[in-house]
Amino acid sequence: MNSFEDSGLSGELLKAISELGFESPMPVQAEVIPYLLGAEGDLIALAQTGTGKTAAFGLPLLQKLDRSSKRTRALVLSPTRELCMQIAGDLRDYSKYLGGVSILAVYGGASIKNQIDALRKGVQIIVATPGRLLDLINRHEIDLSSVDTVVMDEADEMLNMGFLEDIDSILACIPDGHRTLLFSATMPDEIEKLSMKYMR
Repeated sequence: MNSFEDSGLSGELLKAISELGFESPMPVQAEVIPYLLGAEGDLIALAQTGTGKTAAFGLPLLQKLDRSSKRTRALVLSPTRELCMQIAGDLRDYSKYLGGVSILAVYGGASIKNQIDALRKGVQIIVATPGRLLDLINRHEIDLSSVDTVVMDEADEMLNMGFLEDIDSILACIPDGHRTLLFSATMPDEIEKLSMKYMR
């Protein structure tokens, strides 16, 4: 894929990213976008921060999203509230011309009441830090039974921060047959074990 026009992305997404100044795809985008739009399998991508990962998983995710339903179809896990807010903001920017896409960032240090109110209205894509997400799962305020795609971004950072048990508990709530996309700068043993347990 030499340009975004060759990627198979819809006109609405191409228009949004062109306005954001995207010219030619970064290496991770050139590899990942056509794969996610075409194949059905899981994916592990080793990529550093700042290499364009959010667009690599976010654009195909938005294109394949069932916008006719308000149920949660995609879950993006990230290690920090800053990254969580950044991913949610990027996804909103990419989906500017799609219409009918609801995205919620769920993280600690912000009002849980506001997050619960938004969840009750229906959210198609949740971007979350593991601790706050688990809190909402334990309060039965979040329904992951329709999730068909899980993205783990900066998976090695999540492990370094001690989130392995939380991630385990979260993934156990998601129906079988979902697609898992794992992005990490490095591939420590724990990530390999996690991928063998949850990925196809």
